[in-house]
This record gives sequence, structure tokens and C-alpha cells, in this order.
Amino acid sequence: MKERLDHLLTAAFKLGASDIHITVGVPPIFRVHGELKQYGKEVIKPNDTEEMAKSIVPETLWNQLKDQGELDFSYGIPGISRFRVNAYHQRNCISLAVRVVPKGIPSLEELHMPSVLTEVAQAQQGLVLVTGPTGSGKSTTLASMIDYMNKHMRRHIITLEDPIEYLHSHEYCIIDQREVGFDTKNFSNGLRACLRQDPDVILVGEMRDLETISTAITAAETGHLVLGTLHTTGAAQTIDRIIDVFPAEQQPQVRIQLASVLRSIVSQRLFQTKDKKGRRAATEILRNTSAVKNLIRNEKIHQIQNVIQTAKSEGMHTLEMSVKRLLEEGHITQEAAEPFLNERGM
Repeated sequence: MKERLDHLLTAAFKLGASDIHITVGVPPIFRVHGELKQYGKEVIKPNDTEEMAKSIVPETLWNQLKDQGELDFSYGIPGISRFRVNAYHQRNCISLAVRVVPKGIPSLEELHMPSVLTEVAQAQQGLVLVTGPTGSGKSTTLASMIDYMNKHMRRHIITLEDPIEYLHSHEYCIIDQREVGFDTKNFSNGLRACLRQDPDVILVGEMRDLETISTAITAAETGHLVLGTLHTTGAAQTIDRIIDVFPAEQQPQVRIQLASVLRSIVSQRLFQTKDKKGRRAATEILRNTSAVKNLIRNEKIHQIQNVIQTAKSEGMHTLEMSVKRLLEEGHITQEAAEPFLNERGM
């Protein structure tokens, strides 16, 4: 069964798929440039998915999958690629959702990301957040920023990931990659331990809870550059989400801390290209200028969108502005762009 799964994953890689869905009752489904496409006609049976999962789930984690109902881990096929796997129970069967991790780390230029991100990557300390819905390329953007540092700066970088996706080699930087569940118990434990490991840069794969967010802010306050992700749809919503995680009595102090440590927020969405041969990211960039700091401190976060719209000289732009540019340059279709035009609060 492992050979059959490896064949599916290899085929998906060669077809340029970003995700593979293996679930009972249908043939395998690949997501290619954002569209779901059936691969073959052989319908997957309950025993198939269980045997596939058993063939690649680390033996020490099989009971965790059975007890908790889901499991994240990474898997590699030598000479092909690495994969991020989520195995989960549904209707008393096991399903697999597999993300293809590209073999190389694309540069910020190859991703067509705004050049201001190279300036963001050069910050000595503070909090940088990359946000967006699931599948919007957040991990790839962060990996590219780490790779930029690795090629241009001398830093000690510690990453906390669940699971590890892109593998970084040591170039100018020392990069220690820790996988949650294997190398550390959870994000908050790993983040606290990071502060005793002499890092210059800490990457938190996902800021999920109050303890992790609180520790990340503290790390940024104490002279570290902290990179993290959140599942939010825009800069203003990201700030609100962070503040709202804390109890009401702590929120005034958190506003002051966040106004001080925040460096940038990058929100992004992926769009299928007009020729259907790839995807391009539209971004929203917030930089923490004096005006933004004052709005955060004074509970006027709803006004931040206006600052972004009028601060192009500071390297900022809204998601709508980015989508319009992609549309005008012929990279995406009017149909894809329409839901993001003339909207507010993105």
C-alpha cells in the first residue's frame, strides 16, 4: 500500500499539484493551481486509506491518531519531494490531506512578493506577522524570508513548526528547526525554551493561543525578531484578533506592548493565474509607523485601513490595490478579482 501511496504522491508532484485528498468513496483528488481534479477512476475503499495511513504514520504516533482523531506529520519520498500530511477520521474511516512541499525554497522575487519584504526581513527585533486563510502561501512566504536572511545575514534562527515543511541548510545563518510533537511538546513550550537558546530570530509556525501570543510578544520586546502566522484576513483584523485573545483587564497593556513591538503585517491570498498554469499572491502590507502606533494605543484600529490606503510611500498597500494591480497587468481574471474589489475592511 505504501507503493500505491508513493505513486499517487509522485504523480501529484509531477502534475504540479499543491494538495492531494485521499478519502473513501471517490478516486484520489488533486488540487492543481487551485482547482480540484480527479486522478484516475479507482474508488478508494476504507481499508485502502487505513493501510496507506499505517504505512507512513510514525509508529509512535499511530495510537495518537486513533485516540485524538487527527494527526499532523511530514513524509518524504527520496528524489521527489517532501509532504505535509494531515490524517484524520471521518465517518469512521481515515482520510488523508497531503500538501506538497516544493523541493527548493523560492526566493521572494520568484514569488513576486513586494520588495519591501526584504526590508522587513532585515529588522533586528520586533513582531512580523504573515496572515491569510489556509492555503494562502503563508508558510512559503516565511520560508522565503528566512532564506533571504540565510543568504545575506549572520543570525541564529530557531523555527517552531507543525510539521516542518521546508528544510533550510546552514549558510550565513545557523538555522535550528524544531518540530512540534517531536522536538518540543507544543508551540508555547518551545517558544519559552527558545528564549534560553540565544536566538536572533524565532519563527512560530502558528500563533494559536493566548500563551503562545503572549510569549511571542515578550520575545519581541526582549530584542528578538519574531515571525509568526495567524489565520486572519487583513491587517486590522489581525491586530484585533491578538488583542481580543487577552482578558479584558489585560487589553490596555497589550495595546501598548503591541504598538511598541509590531513591525509589519503581511496578509495574502492566492489567485489562479489567467492562463491557469500557476498562482499569484495578492498582498496587503502594514508597516508600524508612528500613525499606526497611535491608532493601536488609542483603540482606533478601524482607522488603520485608511492609513494603509494613503501610505504607499511607506511601502504599504491594501489587498484591493494589490488585486487591482494583478488584474491590470493581466495576471488574473476579472471574475477572480471581483469579490475583492470595492470592499472595505479587507
